[in-house]
Amino acid sequence: MSKFDLVFIGSGPGGYIGAIRAAQLGMKVAVIERDKPGGICLNWGCIPSKAILKCAEVYDTFKHAADYGINAGEISVDYPKVIQKSRKAADTLSKGVEFLFKKNGVTLFNGTGKLLSPNNIGIQGVRHESEIEAYNVMLCTGSVPKTLPGTNVDGKSIMTSDEAIISPDIPASIVIIGGGPVGVEFAYIYNAFGSKVTLVEMESTLLPGVDSEVAKELEKQFKRIGIKVMTGTKTNGITKLKSDVKVLLDGKTKPSDNSLTAEKVLIAIGRAAAVESLGLEGVGVELDSRGFIMTDSTYLTSVSGIYAIGDVIGPPLLAHKASEEGVIAVENMSGLPTNTVNYERIPSCVYCQPEVASIGLSEEQCKEQGLSINIGKFPFKASGKAVATGQTRGFVKIISEKNSGEILGAHIVGSGATELIAEIGLAKTLESTLLEIAQTPHAHPTLSEAIMESALGALGRSRNI
Repeated sequence: MSKFDLVFIGSGPGGYIGAIRAAQLGMKVAVIERDKPGGICLNWGCIPSKAILKCAEVYDTFKHAADYGINAGEISVDYPKVIQKSRKAADTLSKGVEFLFKKNGVTLFNGTGKLLSPNNIGIQGVRHESEIEAYNVMLCTGSVPKTLPGTNVDGKSIMTSDEAIISPDIPASIVIIGGGPVGVEFAYIYNAFGSKVTLVEMESTLLPGVDSEVAKELEKQFKRIGIKVMTGTKTNGITKLKSDVKVLLDGKTKPSDNSLTAEKVLIAIGRAAAVESLGLEGVGVELDSRGFIMTDSTYLTSVSGIYAIGDVIGPPLLAHKASEEGVIAVENMSGLPTNTVNYERIPSCVYCQPEVASIGLSEEQCKEQGLSINIGKFPFKASGKAVATGQTRGFVKIISEKNSGEILGAHIVGSGATELIAEIGLAKTLESTLLEIAQTPHAHPTLSEAIMESALGALGRSRNI
């Protein structure tokens, strides 16, 4: 039986990054993966969805080429090729992860891993079964889409993101249930390619938990491009008709608003921990009331020698959060100075257009905590670069502690938001203040000037609004 210092079950952003770091620290490492290296994020989520989103953005730009003085003529989309492009991107990066495993001496087993004991793992492969031994085990199997009770997801007329990410069809109409990151990204994609899109969210705003001003701005921009947004609306059920799908709703006063009919339905109501086949009950690994694996601050579960990171231990369900946890877990395991993940420095990004990015506390959270704050807000319509490029939607909002100038949170909605947020992340890591951002020269004209201008605004020194 092969023996390893550390075995990872799952090779997503937490698993493969953690495995490489563990190998760098001198451990004998193995990874068990039932699909392709890179896990759910790389193969079925983050990467292919961003490739599709880029295609949607390009198509949308060509539709409005006349605004830039360019006569593109009639354009059309070959959506199967869009999907092919997304699969190629995923395959390329998956092969890259496999190369990194070989480069760093990480052993990759293809199959489904199951805990037989705290130190023994069975591997169910396509052609054979095997067993390996591990001094420590890291569980990082990610998450799976949630579905509505009693709903039959056939992958054709009723889908989750797993099916939508590879579907070669653009429906004439679609109802998307759930206004979180997955829901709004697919709403943008299908709208850009010509679908009639209705987005249904049971909470009062899109992207629940995001700063309310940002959420309201996204809803306004979605409505502007023709997406029907129904917030504060609960879904009561889905019924398949002869050629369409009917969605039953609750929360609206008009009887005519109590149902929707569309060619397809996409369920995007969140994700659950992928733990069913791990054999957790047999070895005593405890779950919380939501079904996520419980860990301590070092990511150790209720069983000695078994650790867990990423989506399986709960929100935020973000790839880069999982990677950070993987690195911290193996470094602590190796006896390096104990460190922890600062979750207030983990950015959250949504890649529709306009993009949305946040880090730290929202205005609502600051008020709930009774904090004394200053807020700086700068609209992209006052940015020279945004005006020149026609990307004037949205704004930058920075929240700071009134007396110290400490940056408590930042929220961006607009073009380039997911790139711009990194400046605030670095500022928080370095414990920079608003004044230091305001005094840092930013190249002109750039969208990043909006960060500086927002900081100036919070200090009462606005220059361009």
